[in-house]
Amino acid sequence: MRSDSVNKGMPRAPHRSLFKALGFIEEEFSRPLVGIVSAKSEIVPGHLHLDTVAGAAAGGVRMAGGVPVIFPVIGVCDGIAMGHEGMRYSLVTRELIADSVECMAMAHGFDALIFIPNCDKIVPGMLMAAARLNLPAVFVSGGPMLAGRRDGKPLTLTTMFEAVGAVGAGKMDEAELAELEEISCPGCGSCSGMFTANSMNCVTEALGLALPGNGTIPAVMAERLRLAKRSGMLVLDVLEKDIRPRAILTEKAFMNALALDMALGCSTNTALHLPAVAHEAGFALDLDLLNTVSARTPNLCRLAPAGPHAIEDLHAAGGIPAVLAELLKKHLVDPGAATVYGTLEDAVNGKTDPLHRKAVNRNTEIIRPVEKPYSQTGGLAALKGNLAPEGSVVKRSAVAPSMLKHSGPARIFDSEEAAFDAIMGKKIRAGDVIVIRYEGPKGGPGMKEMLAPTAALAGMGLDDKVALITDGRFSGATKGAAIGHVSPEAAEGGPIGLLAEGDIIEIDIDARSISVALDGEEMKKRKEEWKPLPPKVKSGYLARYAKLVSSAAGGAIFKE
Repeated sequence: MRSDSVNKGMPRAPHRSLFKALGFIEEEFSRPLVGIVSAKSEIVPGHLHLDTVAGAAAGGVRMAGGVPVIFPVIGVCDGIAMGHEGMRYSLVTRELIADSVECMAMAHGFDALIFIPNCDKIVPGMLMAAARLNLPAVFVSGGPMLAGRRDGKPLTLTTMFEAVGAVGAGKMDEAELAELEEISCPGCGSCSGMFTANSMNCVTEALGLALPGNGTIPAVMAERLRLAKRSGMLVLDVLEKDIRPRAILTEKAFMNALALDMALGCSTNTALHLPAVAHEAGFALDLDLLNTVSARTPNLCRLAPAGPHAIEDLHAAGGIPAVLAELLKKHLVDPGAATVYGTLEDAVNGKTDPLHRKAVNRNTEIIRPVEKPYSQTGGLAALKGNLAPEGSVVKRSAVAPSMLKHSGPARIFDSEEAAFDAIMGKKIRAGDVIVIRYEGPKGGPGMKEMLAPTAALAGMGLDDKVALITDGRFSGATKGAAIGHVSPEAAEGGPIGLLAEGDIIEIDIDARSISVALDGEEMKKRKEEWKPLPPKVKSGYLARYAKLVSSAAGGAIFKE
């Protein structure tokens, strides 16, 4: 065992003395040492309870004969960071998390790892670490927040951001805003729609690194703690069988993950994170593959922000196994893909369920039958054209039908804040195409999410009349014709940086096209005259990040 390097033999007497300072006894030195990577903190609602989840996982490890050791990683709350300079520090933590897990695991000789993430960048950061380290590993997230409720209708974080726009438009008063503030986020857990955190936790089930229920069991349910205990026990079995993450994170697993993504209508951020995880696993995923899978995979779910349902509704309807069962009817996922518990088919057939219940679609309004989908193609689409030669991404399932094809004049903003001020100042008109640039991985730096402007547009009733494109990215809570990840980004001299006020932008989502009505000569002339903006941040981690990060089209990973 790897832990022998830190606790076996006469030369390791000093090391054992330090373990004994932690309360270890002799019997524990002969048992597997299992690191439990917990993102517990008191600033992220999705992480507030992770000490309880970690404790349950530790209990499972002990029951199976292992020795659990909990250690922390950082995590940014995207909602709290949204709309100000704090959002620059969100995506950049993904690399910090992966690096810190590597440091802790390698320095302390863990035999296996349990990963306990919940929110946006923490899940992919831990997935990247698992692929990089290739130690036996199991994931168990903290679970989704329950939706708030008013008049029987679910409320989510999207409700709050859109309410700000509604107040700005005079459609809501501040008293109602204050009431919504009290009830929209009722307790711990990752925000209750199909936003980035829940998207990634659901996708982790399809990748095969987590037990069924990982993405959908609400945070406050005892079922979540039972799942954590079973995950703690499972990791010892995974260790004994020497099942490594890279044996699971194959191209087959990523194709399954993309198919589930399309069926669920996940966040556009999955198009940023899955390529980064695949890179750590040793191969490349490109945006063209996104369209390939989308073309054959129907969209079965319309969860918030695309529809009225919350993650708790998906869980009650049968969860991810029920969605996979629908996809299996048309052979859209590979049932034989390896997982930490067997094969993906075992989840559908109930072999991982304590009561051996097979997956059943209990609510065909929440999970549409594969024969009667919301659409015949998936929830995400990658667009290319002379405005995005390397590609861009949109959550097609959250776009109004009237905006699937749109042409309009560009309204140019070199920061998210400037665009938000223009929206709230009622300077945007129906038909406009808002362009927010210099917010990409390098230019931001940090590739900020644009939930504040998109939600303001929705709150004002403009989300079905105005398009927004950016070299930044969007929260999973964004809806509307919001096209992000435009690559190359403005800071790298990409075409989005060459646009001028009033240029006609042409978007055709079904044709997977985004372009500007300029000929090649004009684009060439503008490129020759282009000068980048001065860096927005000149020191600290963000400045180092800007020098190291690559294009969003490849997952915004660090350059080799």
